[in-house]
Amino acid sequence: MITKIDHTSALPLYAQVEELLRNMIDLPDYQNGKFLPNEVDLAKRLGVSRNTVRQATNKLVYEGLIERKKGVGTKVADNKGVVTRLDNWLSFTNEMKKHGIEVKNFEVISEWVKPDDEIRDFFQIKNAKEILKLQRLRGTEKGPIVYFISYLHPRIGLTGKEDFSKPLYNLLETEHNTIAATSKEEIKAITADKHIAKKLRIKVGHPVLFRKRYVFDPGNRPVEYNLGFYNAEEFTYSIEIKRGE
Repeated sequence: MITKIDHTSALPLYAQVEELLRNMIDLPDYQNGKFLPNEVDLAKRLGVSRNTVRQATNKLVYEGLIERKKGVGTKVADNKGVVTRLDNWLSFTNEMKKHGIEVKNFEVISEWVKPDDEIRDFFQIKNAKEILKLQRLRGTEKGPIVYFISYLHPRIGLTGKEDFSKPLYNLLETEHNTIAATSKEEIKAITADKHIAKKLRIKVGHPVLFRKRYVFDPGNRPVEYNLGFYNAEEFTYSIEIKRGE
């Protein structure tokens, strides 16, 4: 285990310690209830103050990745689920890969449909041409975590025969020269209806995190209109917001 940080880097020390801890919690040495090094020892090894280590540790505790008990120690959370951060937008597959989690596709369906008024307005399509609708049910070996419904702009040039089991944004960039550059998100809590409950293998009324995502290319042109339904017990959005002046 590398326990070094760069004291000459412009990156704040607490941020470097945070990244170090994120790497540590995925190591076998700290699985199955084994404790992480205590803050005093870790601070000495890294040559930083205990407050710096505490600041980094607090971040991971807040995200539900580790749990700390006074007088006992700090360990990896028993059921940390999947945590994603909104300050660093990645595809679902790449986000999971970052956490060392292998993604399983339970369902991938593509079809051509006529867009409703909301989607037509977003894509700025005046006529009633068909667009590609993509449904993907994804998760881990434990079961489905998220059900995605995506609508893709006709400008991209998709045929519907692409291998959509691949990360979508990688596919758009490498095969269709379309870069997903920015995302605008709307998030709210809902309860699962019969359709969503069946997809995610949960009970009707189970809490679900619903996210609507608007994706744009570098020229701020619409690329994707995406709906995501997440099993709230298996997925957490972590949001870091800096206070304005």
